[in-house]
Amino acid sequence: MTETPAFRILLQLVTVLIYLNGSLCVDISYHVEEEQREGTYVGDIAADFLLMSDSSLKHSSLISFNQLQKGAGGEMELFNVTKQGKLYTAHRLDAEELCTVKKECSRIIKVAAQLSERSSTQYMNILKVKIIIDDVNDHQPMFPTRELDLHFTERDGKGVMLAVPNAIDRDVGVVNSKISYQLRNNPDLPFTLSARKTITGSSELGVILARKLDREVKDSYNLQVIAKDGGYPSKQGVLDVHISVIDLNDNSPVFNKDIYNISVRNTHQRNRPIAMVSAKDLDSGENGHVSYFFSSETPEKVKTYFRLNHMTGEIFLQEAFRRAKKQNYELFIMAKDGGNPPRSSTAIVLVNVINERNNPPEIDINFVTQIKENTAAISEGTKVGSFIAYVSIIDNDTGQNGEVECKLEHDKFLLLDLGSNEFKITLKKPVDRETRDHYDISISCEDKGTPSLKTERKIFIQVTDINDGKPQFTKDTFKFLTYENGIPTFRLVSSMPDQDLEAGGQLSYRLISNNINGIPFHVTDYGFISTSIVLDREQQDVYKFKVFVKDKGTPSLNNTANVVVEVLDENDNAPYFTFPSVDPFTLDVHYHPQSTSEITVIRASDRDSHLNAFLKYGILNGNNKQLFTLNSFTGQLSFSRPPHLNDAGSYQLVLVVKDSGSPVLSATTTVSLSVTVSNRTSSIMTATQLQPDAAIDLTLLIIIVVAAVIVSVVIVVSITLCIVKCNCGQSRSRTSRAVDQTVVCNRRDQTLTCQNTSTTPGNPVRYSSEMNKRNTQFVECKRDFYPQYESQSEWAATVSIEKRPPSTVQLPKWLPKR
Repeated sequence: MTETPAFRILLQLVTVLIYLNGSLCVDISYHVEEEQREGTYVGDIAADFLLMSDSSLKHSSLISFNQLQKGAGGEMELFNVTKQGKLYTAHRLDAEELCTVKKECSRIIKVAAQLSERSSTQYMNILKVKIIIDDVNDHQPMFPTRELDLHFTERDGKGVMLAVPNAIDRDVGVVNSKISYQLRNNPDLPFTLSARKTITGSSELGVILARKLDREVKDSYNLQVIAKDGGYPSKQGVLDVHISVIDLNDNSPVFNKDIYNISVRNTHQRNRPIAMVSAKDLDSGENGHVSYFFSSETPEKVKTYFRLNHMTGEIFLQEAFRRAKKQNYELFIMAKDGGNPPRSSTAIVLVNVINERNNPPEIDINFVTQIKENTAAISEGTKVGSFIAYVSIIDNDTGQNGEVECKLEHDKFLLLDLGSNEFKITLKKPVDRETRDHYDISISCEDKGTPSLKTERKIFIQVTDINDGKPQFTKDTFKFLTYENGIPTFRLVSSMPDQDLEAGGQLSYRLISNNINGIPFHVTDYGFISTSIVLDREQQDVYKFKVFVKDKGTPSLNNTANVVVEVLDENDNAPYFTFPSVDPFTLDVHYHPQSTSEITVIRASDRDSHLNAFLKYGILNGNNKQLFTLNSFTGQLSFSRPPHLNDAGSYQLVLVVKDSGSPVLSATTTVSLSVTVSNRTSSIMTATQLQPDAAIDLTLLIIIVVAAVIVSVVIVVSITLCIVKCNCGQSRSRTSRAVDQTVVCNRRDQTLTCQNTSTTPGNPVRYSSEMNKRNTQFVECKRDFYPQYESQSEWAATVSIEKRPPSTVQLPKWLPKR
């Protein structure tokens, strides 16, 4: 037959559908009975497969069948599948060995069906074949025993039931393993059979008494319990039941006394009984045989002092009685007969011991909270008067030998008499674990005998902790200094150790800041403050925040302290020229005999502070004729001598400005001067002759003079105040030490910094607030936090308004009057 492309597509589609159907359910099912011999025919897979497949697969000779996973996982191979698709058993099948009771016994095998190599079409299918192993009723119900003895008493009434074991059928089939029970007996016998189903499906059996029995009429019965299964033909098991009627033990032993009072000396001989109890039982036989025992109500300690004869009821003293301390003992004696079940009664024996010896008192202490023997625990928060321990004194002596006085001498604890040789220990004064965590107490008790005997007992009181210690800082405010451009090392935020124990002494820290942008610091649980970024004084020179500490006790206690971190300056900014502001800068200078020597003022600035911002000016190049001079402190550029006519011309001056930091940083600029020289005397200009540029220059000059006067007055006043304060500080320090110290004082409001430092002779004095700030020298320099140094104020930056001179400077003229 010729296979077309449409046929191939249809064949593949059928293969997919058959595969999906086989993956979701069982394709073919067969039944086979158990106990069949090996090689028993089960079914024809090939025929059934062709019936359920497409009509295009009618040539079974082209399909071969192979069983998959034979004996997988060590399991015995139960079935064989031939190449032609015939299914046979491989072994004898036993449902009881292969399956569990009351469940379908089956196995599923996988068979591969594929076209042979002669076919040009690729085809393969996996079939799931289910073989159901049908159970055969080959087992009968079996009881665990063939005979059973039951006992009813005369006392048992109607409805009393005695249990009977159920039978077991090893068949696994639901029908074959189903068991029903019946009682084979004479209808006149007073017994019925009860069979109640349990949650597991088995039965609970019992023989129920239909009426009360009389042993004097009949003392035994024989019954048979029949168990039948549901198979065909049905099989059964038999249980022979022998029932005996037991005599009723309806009388209890009776003592001749309910209470026995006995007095005995502590020197009584051990082989002589101190008393004998007796009880009688009206029943006969074992029901009337009486034995004597200590009741469970008798303490075990008391049993060690006395011995009881179980047959006669005689009571003797034990050897341990010589060490007994009590004066009175209470024994509970039980008389029990030999019935089944036995009956009993109890009598009380009171033993009064007459003591003829003098014994020291014995101290017994019961603590409210006991840690170990002789050791109690109290909280440091325990209130005064609180009960700590109960003390009882045992002295069995008579007369004054048994009268005891006790005392406790301690400043923290008190012993109170409760009467009858009983005391209690209370707290006299508050205790503090952080001051003292344990106390040794001695209690002494002495009787009034002759001679008196004394007993002393030591106990230990352990004081437990409560979270009553608030974390404390050593200071309210911590001030630290650190240099910029570095990541400061960790420094401990000094805190007084929390004396509380465990969680109450474990501290945790966190930082609190009102700065909405946050702060670049963090703190560890050990109190170390650090920063992970580089600090820049030019961005922020002072950080203020709080450190919050709390313990982990209950309730948690906390505290706060202020932290001020001042960032000290490093010379990390080079100076820059503010005038001239362009490089190169061109300036025309006209000189005549009445002119002054000043040309202009060079100005520069430095973002650093203090010594790092103290600037010095100089001429680096271009002054070959030595015609110009530059004041190194004020920046005043002037003629070093009167210019001559031959000095006229252009000059390229390279100016330099340097700071005083370490290392020194500098900046340069070029000033192009065009110098003209006139030897004639200029005439005095009238108001109408003044040019607008000259008017502008005169106005600027007046503003500069007025500003200089105001700044000078402020500087003089500030320096005077600073000198007064520094002199006061020096006069106070001279009385305590002779060593000169560096005094740093800052005035925030006036933006002034002064220091009592030794001044090198010859250093120039600066008279502007900007230069004064640059001249300030800070002698204490360390690259880290300095908790030992606390600055009294913050550094303040001075904002100065600089006015640039015009590009052309007209030197002032002085003309004589005509």
